[in-house]
Amino acid sequence: MIELTKLNDIPFILNSDLIETIEENPDTTIKLTSKNYIIVKESMVEVVNKVIEFRRATNGLITLNHLN
Repeated sequence: MIELTKLNDIPFILNSDLIETIEENPDTTIKLTSKNYIIVKESMVEVVNKVIEFRRATNGLITLNHLN
């Protein structure tokens, strides 16, 4: 679960297991496994880093480096 911000400045929590793809064009658009889309204020890199941090915190098995 990661905290993100909708374009109208409303924060929400997203189950990161439901993310299928993330695109930046220029807004960051997250496509979910349900085929729904969410547009967020965070950059693509920020979303990926939040997912990595969450997974490290919950299972400690991810050894990937953060994206720059």
